[in-house]
Amino acid sequence: MLSTTKRTNKTYLEAMQGFADQFLAETNRIRVTTAELAEWAIKTGRWLPPRDIALRLCKQDFAKAMREQYIKNSAGQPVRSKHVCREKRGDKQQYFWADIANAPRNHIEGSFRQRREQVVGDLRQLDRDNNYWQETHEGQKPIQIPFDFTDDVVEGRFSGTYPPRKPR
Repeated sequence: MLSTTKRTNKTYLEAMQGFADQFLAETNRIRVTTAELAEWAIKTGRWLPPRDIALRLCKQDFAKAMREQYIKNSAGQPVRSKHVCREKRGDKQQYFWADIANAPRNHIEGSFRQRREQVVGDLRQLDRDNNYWQETHEGQKPIQIPFDFTDDVVEGRFSGTYPPRKPR
């Protein structure tokens, strides 16, 4: 079994080469895909993901799941349920998640501020990209990108669902 908990005198790559040889010998195969090898090694307990890789993947899955969790507001619109706030603790940055229903104000304020900073960063990059395109495509009609989103935000406050018309 290859994992971070069991040490052998072989290097990691030598152990993987040995597993491939074992598979070929056990199955009498001449050709194999890495997907087949991985399936076999995991199924037979020869390979376990190193703990740090398993933790990283699990953390990513939790973050994706929480980012995509929504509830509905009184108008039936989707509202993100879980919010992340990046905080520095000592010399480490950590990401804390909380539910909007019971998160403290300072958490939500930090989360909203950080999301706004991300949006601003995206808009700055869009502006640079647009300016570059304009500079390298002289003689073409400029692409106009309005950066005032006031109307867009206000429009988004409406539910988008309308009551059915009354029959005449």
